[in-house]
Amino acid sequence: MNALERRSVAALASIYAMRMLGLFMVMPVFVLLGDDLAGATPALIGLAIGAYGLSQALLQVPFGLLSDRFGRKRLIYIGLILFAAGSLLAAASESIYGVIAGRILQGSGAIASVLMALLSDLTREEERTKAMASVGISIGLSFSVSLVLGPLLGSMFGLAGIFYTTAVLAVAALVVVNRVVPNPHLQRRSPDTHPAREMLSQVLRNPRLLRLDFGIFALHLVLTAVFLLVPTLLQDRLQLAASSHWWFYLTVMVTSFFAMVPFIIIAEKQRRMKLVLCGAIAMLTLATAAIRLVPGGLVVAWLVFFFFFMAFNLLEASLPSLISKEAPAASKGTAMGVYSTSQFLGAFLGGSLGGLLLQEVGLAGVLWLMTGILLLWLVVAVTMPTPRHATSFVVQLRAAAGDQADAIDEALRGLPGVHDVVILEDARTAYLKVDRLYFDEGLLADFPFVSQGNAS
Repeated sequence: MNALERRSVAALASIYAMRMLGLFMVMPVFVLLGDDLAGATPALIGLAIGAYGLSQALLQVPFGLLSDRFGRKRLIYIGLILFAAGSLLAAASESIYGVIAGRILQGSGAIASVLMALLSDLTREEERTKAMASVGISIGLSFSVSLVLGPLLGSMFGLAGIFYTTAVLAVAALVVVNRVVPNPHLQRRSPDTHPAREMLSQVLRNPRLLRLDFGIFALHLVLTAVFLLVPTLLQDRLQLAASSHWWFYLTVMVTSFFAMVPFIIIAEKQRRMKLVLCGAIAMLTLATAAIRLVPGGLVVAWLVFFFFFMAFNLLEASLPSLISKEAPAASKGTAMGVYSTSQFLGAFLGGSLGGLLLQEVGLAGVLWLMTGILLLWLVVAVTMPTPRHATSFVVQLRAAAGDQADAIDEALRGLPGVHDVVILEDARTAYLKVDRLYFDEGLLADFPFVSQGNAS
């Protein structure tokens, strides 16, 4: 990357991280601290935890599309202001209903797709994969940090302190957008990073993608629901003070992260993605069912959540990679938009439905919900076709119009390892899905219509 790209990626990754940190910090402590709010019940506490997911799910794609018309930075400013306003509303509220409203307002700043579109505007095609990976790493780190920082802040400043900290993070992100993020010279509708209406029906009718969308839905439903149980189990059953929860999460997250890395390598390098995916879902299902054993002691609790988060981290890292592999050529941005919507819907239902079950049935009801959805996901994963090991490859063309475009399409499809080709005539660009084991980009040099080719 050149200096401008490094600056852009670092700035946008930090904005992503600050947003996600603010949304996640409250999760490991809310069920303990939310009891002090007026009108609080287990059902309403669960709704408050997951409420941000509803507005995120509804507004994720619209924000991305609006940024085409009104500008990326303008929509990012609006989204961060809404996020800060929701944080302040939740911090100032003394009732559970005010916090729920604040969480919904937080989620309405759904700028993830806009940030990805701006990332596309500020980076070259050949650097896009590294840029997106950097953002992905920042999101994963923010989740891990939130599990440590949330309990620390909660023990020192209470629930309001966490929300005020979130508002400060939103203001810091606004400063980064204004002072650090460069202004793009032009807005590009890159199909690899940006949702498009015309590609939506194609993505929604793709059974391979729908299986993966259900996967991320189930994963985040379970993640949100588990934080209705874990803090109470640690405090009430194991007598671990809330102020000490941070070290429990810290040791679990660090060790589980390193434990899952070899499986990522096996899945990618040895092309065992389906085996690793199904194994991780099975491990997550068993760990979830074993949560009822947590009262047996702190060591038992640590082992249960080590395997839980090892499987979670493995799945969280694998699913976006699979979406990228399975998305039709020139539809990755739209596929990721639907995927993100499914993720946030899962978070919303995990909190709201889990809280309702906790109130009406108790801990067993939430565990049955989590175990049931994971067993269903395991069936979906076991019966899915073996994932294709295809990656995106972008070819810049010297010309691509009319009959010439048809000839180019036919020539590119004839190359070994090419599965799919989509040509955008106006942009003089061809998007390919290729198997890197068989595809030789050196062969493109023989074609006079090719200007440049880049992996994406």
